[in-house]
Amino acid sequence: MANVVSPGARERGTRTPRAEGALKAVAADQESPDRVRRVLEQALVFAGAAFAAVYTPSADGELLCLVESAGVPRTLYGLRDTYPRAGRSPVAEAHRDGRPVSLGPAELAARAQSRRTPSRDFHLTALPVHGNGGGCLLAVSERPDGFGPDDRECLELVAEAVAYTAPAAPAEGAELPPGAFSLAMDTGRVRVGDDLLDLFGLDPGGFDGRVETLLGLTVPEDLPSLMSVVEADHMSIGDRELEFRVLQPAGPPKWLRLRGRLVPGGEGRPARLVGTVADASTLRSDVTDVARVQRLAAALATAVTVRDVGKAVVAALRRPLRADRIALAELESDRLVVTVLDPPEPEAWPELWRAEWRGEWPDAPVRAMPTLAAALREGRARIWPAGSPLERALGEVGPGGLAVLPLPAGNRMAGACLIGWDAPHDFGADERALLTACAGLAGQALVRARAFDAEHELVGMLQRQLLPRRLPQLPGAVAVARYLPSTAGLELGGDWYDVIPLPDHHVGLVIGDVQGHSAGAATLMGQMRTALRAYAVEGHPPDVVVAHTNRLLMDMDSELFATCCYVDLDLEEGSAWCVRAGHLPPVLRYPDGRTEVAEAEGGPPLGVITRADFPMSPLRLPPGTLIALATDGLVETPEADIDQGMDRLAGRLAEAVPVDLGLVADALLDEARRSDDVALLLLRYDGMDLRPLRESWTVWRVPQAVGQARRFVRRTLRSWGVTEDHDAVLVVVSELVTNALVHTDGRVRMDLTLINNRLRVAVADASPRTPVRPTSIGWEATGGRGILLVEALSATWGTLPVSGGKQVWAELVLDLDLDR
Repeated sequence: MANVVSPGARERGTRTPRAEGALKAVAADQESPDRVRRVLEQALVFAGAAFAAVYTPSADGELLCLVESAGVPRTLYGLRDTYPRAGRSPVAEAHRDGRPVSLGPAELAARAQSRRTPSRDFHLTALPVHGNGGGCLLAVSERPDGFGPDDRECLELVAEAVAYTAPAAPAEGAELPPGAFSLAMDTGRVRVGDDLLDLFGLDPGGFDGRVETLLGLTVPEDLPSLMSVVEADHMSIGDRELEFRVLQPAGPPKWLRLRGRLVPGGEGRPARLVGTVADASTLRSDVTDVARVQRLAAALATAVTVRDVGKAVVAALRRPLRADRIALAELESDRLVVTVLDPPEPEAWPELWRAEWRGEWPDAPVRAMPTLAAALREGRARIWPAGSPLERALGEVGPGGLAVLPLPAGNRMAGACLIGWDAPHDFGADERALLTACAGLAGQALVRARAFDAEHELVGMLQRQLLPRRLPQLPGAVAVARYLPSTAGLELGGDWYDVIPLPDHHVGLVIGDVQGHSAGAATLMGQMRTALRAYAVEGHPPDVVVAHTNRLLMDMDSELFATCCYVDLDLEEGSAWCVRAGHLPPVLRYPDGRTEVAEAEGGPPLGVITRADFPMSPLRLPPGTLIALATDGLVETPEADIDQGMDRLAGRLAEAVPVDLGLVADALLDEARRSDDVALLLLRYDGMDLRPLRESWTVWRVPQAVGQARRFVRRTLRSWGVTEDHDAVLVVVSELVTNALVHTDGRVRMDLTLINNRLRVAVADASPRTPVRPTSIGWEATGGRGILLVEALSATWGTLPVSGGKQVWAELVLDLDLDR
């Protein structure tokens, strides 16, 4: 009977020979800068590993340091960059004992006390690497049964290939091979050979050993990309390659190619950048023009928002790669948020994108594209030529070829860039180098821009919360306000404005500016606005309002000071009092078009002098007058001082047509330089069509006080032509006056105001205690019914704080013949 061999057995039988052939081909290519990674990738292919890495001893022999890895991010399994050589880690045990170490999920969980608990179950195998300085191969499998016998056999082949190809870092003090260098990342001291100094045109006897000396010979445009490799914060484990130019005493700059990798230093030792520098003048092509990378680095350095980053990447890649379409997307959790599409027309992109994703394609699910998800997990640029089997969502992006460029930022992925070609495209090594160089720059810039966008949104939200959401409607006047934050950064501004309705048809106009641009300045701005509003509502005159605010700021012991201008406007009479505390005066535009900067005396800024004087200056506003209050960001420029700016503002107000104040405000802000915050408050005083009738009465503390108050009210109403509906008014007057005389001491005053058919009765006393409405009253109670009577007879009632005391008021609707 013939032997039958299953397909699985047949595959297992041929796997080891195929792995041997692949590893020999990779290891033989000594010129490839990524040969170690390519060897490790064979562990993913032939042993089914999800992650593979190689560790080698540090220069002092105390640590085992990660030098290269392949597969999903190591952080998913809680793996580290370095392990103590004398420790109990699988890496150390395999290297120290010279035998493989295999651990399953249960054994790994028992050892996980001192490291982060991984997010999934896995099997781990560590194999010693013999030769070339020694080391250890670490492999991870997520399959339930871990690595089988054939898998371990393949891993042993990988370990042998790593021993043959792993680049050993030169030890400190050891002789360097030709063209090699060793840079200490903490001090910037670099060890180089004479042949490398010759490439830079330096005399070996005069070299001071500082990396800055070598960088000083670099063409300035190439420095950003070169610093991205030389700076440790911008480089991760693994090989890196870069081309740059150095200046020559005569002739054009010389092109050099740097290949290097970062070697962790371990405890007490600095990390080192080791590698080689070679002459690349005869090896370059148009696509690897390093100037393109430098231009991208320069563009990303000034890119502020995520969209700016996307536009810079598109400009750097599409034309040199002759790509037909590029998409840049941020990675948020398990979704891609597409930020830039080039070309932007929907017709240029696959129908599936337009069908499944919304008009702007903001939510691309990674799970819908497994190939893209795998590329993001691996974290390396992937290229598929024409005809590659891809899911529709990706295949239609690049039918002639597709490149997926993960954008790394530290230990995570910030996003992805998709580059597609319609015609079959031949991918060369230079294009791969260009993509790799751009990926790291774009990833870091994307994270920075995302943080900028988030902070910008937070700044805007906080600023909106600190400023009034809307301005009140005023009788006989219209007010509008504008606030523009500075465009020079994200710092919070301290400019503020406010419009405060006050009793007796008064309104308080406030404009102010806290020193500095910071969260502290914004917080202080909110406190100043709240304090000034509270003092104004209490009924204090303008100079007292500003003086109290100044004293409060002094008591807060803040290092910041503030300026403000406060105007108390009587809407009935058109008169106002202005108080300035180190701030700009108001600008007035009269009905005939004349403008003037108000002559208002000023006091010092708030928070400078405890007992400061803040004089009041009178203003007269005929109906049709426009008053403008602004901060210095609107009028001050580097070319002109504040006085010239105020004259320019007055001139622009004279040219304005104050029918629509919103348009006037927008026009005034159009030419703002925006190097500072700008706050603007405009009010047009039109005059009240119907003025209220007012009378006041001082209530003397005599037995007949309530009767006298009633007779005063009756006479006043009769003089105003109100001959009916007296009873309810008199009852309210009796209750309010009685409460003030019985429950308070000091002066009591009663004010009557009639406008249209609404009568307001207000009784002010010296007690700040607010009357309490009783919830229930028994038959035996001797008091408490007065407020209930006031509430029952009035349309509305309430209390206001007034200069250390209070005012209890009630409004009644009278049945009047308004046409007579």
